Amino acid sequence: MLSVITLDLEGVLVPEIWIEFSEITKIPELRLTTRDVPDYDVLMKRRIGILREHGLKLKDIQAVIRKMEPMAGAKGFLDGLRARTQVVILSDTFTQFAGPLMEKLGMPTIFCNTLEINAEGEVTGYRLRQKDGKRIAVQGFHSMGLRVFAAGDSYNDTGMLQEADEGFFYCPPDSIISQFPRIPVTRSYGELGVAFDRCLKG
Repeated sequence: MLSVITLDLEGVLVPEIWIEFSEITKIPELRLTTRDVPDYDVLMKRRIGILREHGLKLKDIQAVIRKMEPMAGAKGFLDGLRARTQVVILSDTFTQFAGPLMEKLGMPTIFCNTLEINAEGEVTGYRLRQKDGKRIAVQGFHSMGLRVFAAGDSYNDTGMLQEADEGFFYCPPDSIISQFPRIPVTRSYGELGVAFDRCLKG
């Protein structure tokens, strides 16, 4: 049976964009991610409110993203997986953020969301590709007769990891590990690669 690997983006292949932006802007609350806040809508509304409060626009975030690099070893790890099977990145980031990072990763396939931007370049809202999109994407791959193996690091990945034939955490915080003790934990690309190798050979 053919297989596909689905990966989260931020925290797995690239640093967390909002954390990087927080470092540049010196706004501590922007460090919060889906590792900290399980409800994505609550998290995004909070972020958009902070951007408005501080007069920050899309171009300010994009300027930070253009200077970001994938995590050490990420592209080699991804290239190795893509040489063996199909890989799809399932991310809650946005099309307006993803472009420069995808170029640095060799243009893998990514499914993500979209920001709503007004004429002044301000972030006014966001549109989900679909609600619970990571889990539903895995269901879609299953409906096509594919085995699915997955990896992610945050609360918003747990549906994908549980829906997959086999799912793995990659360097998650302890708080998430304790809530989802049945999901295996990996802590390096080498360890995750070995886990995927076993899956693909099975």
